[in-house]
Amino acid sequence: MQLLEAGQQIEDRWTAIDAEAPIPTDRPVILPLARLRAEEASLAGRNAALGVRVTSDTKAQSLADLVDRVQVIAIEFPKFRDGRGFTIARHLREHLGFTGEIRAVGHVLPDQYDFLTRTGFTTVEVADASRVADFVAMRGKVSIAYQGGEASGAGLSLLRRRALG
Repeated sequence: MQLLEAGQQIEDRWTAIDAEAPIPTDRPVILPLARLRAEEASLAGRNAALGVRVTSDTKAQSLADLVDRVQVIAIEFPKFRDGRGFTIARHLREHLGFTGEIRAVGHVLPDQYDFLTRTGFTTVEVADASRVADFVAMRGKVSIAYQGGEASGAGLSLLRRRALG
């Protein structure tokens, strides 16, 4: 598994923990949302950083109480054509004010890299190391979009209105 941030490979300091594995106390962990909710009381005094992994059917508003408590939110993409993760990320940034890392995990395509960053994702997990160069090559390829984004200017409709005077 490779992790990309701003088109660069970075070291992943987080450990993804499944629903049943013991939770290490000495390093940052990403827990499934159900497990985080079930063990909230025991995790309250934790010294190491905490993250959460959510599925694409999670409602962003249900994470409102976590935006100040977790440092990373990993959003699963079960299929590349499932766009609900984009909506979750945008809602986390624009409506809930989440400033931490938003990570795309699962089935994402290199063609989606710019769209991920436009909607608020900061990192992307690339399962196949041989595809990292494809993701990097696609960075910055989409310069105009229909709607405005997190890290970009106006969308196509506003640009069109400005051009028409």
